[in-house]
Amino acid sequence: MTANRYTFTQRFLHWVLAVLVLGLLFGGLTFGTLGYEGLSNLVGAETAGKLFTYHKSIGVLVLLLTILRLVLRVRGTTPPYDPPLSGVERAVGGVTLLLLYLLSLGVPIGGMVATAVSGYPLEFFTLSLQSPLTANEALGETLFFYHGLGGLALGLTVLLHMAAGIKHWRLKDGVMTRISLP
Repeated sequence: MTANRYTFTQRFLHWVLAVLVLGLLFGGLTFGTLGYEGLSNLVGAETAGKLFTYHKSIGVLVLLLTILRLVLRVRGTTPPYDPPLSGVERAVGGVTLLLLYLLSLGVPIGGMVATAVSGYPLEFFTLSLQSPLTANEALGETLFFYHGLGGLALGLTVLLHMAAGIKHWRLKDGVMTRISLP
């Protein structure tokens, strides 16, 4: 078994994105379960507003870091598996990776569109841009519903990815060394 690894930057981005996406999924599930009013009743309106702003901001950050990660992946090399994976493992891994990338791009973009259509400002931490669109509450609700479904699909895909990672970690077959930080 060789120590074929992604670059440190690629590995670092992988784990930063993992933490950010898990946080967004937790926040999204909370928002979807409680709604704005329920969250406001629980933590206060000011804190609820800040939590939504952080959710939107981190979503934009995930979008930008995912784009950077894709650029690095296209411009760099992918380390080979040693020993090679079976055809089924390569197929499942490839589809899972494709879904992770598509959902990591699509869910934040969908959230931004839903936010703009609903008439809310587009926010990135302290930066705020008023929506350039005329508010359409019904369309906004529909888009937020699909944003939530996309988040659930991303969450399920992340769980599959984590399960595969745990499997390979337990097998000590070298797959996890490709992406591990230490």
